[in-house]
Amino acid sequence: MATAGVPAGSEPAIVGEAVSSYHRLRDSAVRVEHGAVGLLRPLSLPAMRTVLGLVFVWFGALKVAGRSPVADLVAGTLPWAPRHVVVPVLGTAEMLLGLGVLAGVALRVVLPLLVAHLAGTFLTFLMLPGVMFRHHDPLLLTGDGEFVVKNLVLICATIVLITHAGTPET
Repeated sequence: MATAGVPAGSEPAIVGEAVSSYHRLRDSAVRVEHGAVGLLRPLSLPAMRTVLGLVFVWFGALKVAGRSPVADLVAGTLPWAPRHVVVPVLGTAEMLLGLGVLAGVALRVVLPLLVAHLAGTFLTFLMLPGVMFRHHDPLLLTGDGEFVVKNLVLICATIVLITHAGTPET
């Protein structure tokens, strides 16, 4: 049976050409993907380490300089420690951890310490639940709550680096 605009008996040839075109397109896409992965693979771990280190140096420097937008959150999470001490001390620790990550020095020590530090940020949910959740609803995070929850991504990035610590690509 002829389809509109297609001569009778030519449907299988058209389908075969379409399938062949699809396979060529798919094969080209796979080659492009493999090329991109081959290019990015050797850059990915050093880039992750560099960015993670820079973020920690930057955020730590803001705390040390007294310019951190989360200083109140830090001080409220650790109410037993004087704000003028705890914020710059944590900032200094963050800067040292960040510099260690950047320099690739003692990564087997620095990276687990970084995970511990990041895990400690979740104390805010215990110490300041009214600041972390809207209307005390655990599904409705505030901006501060989102700021802390994103640390899960930083923890995962650090774990990736831990699993590659000591390998040439890091």
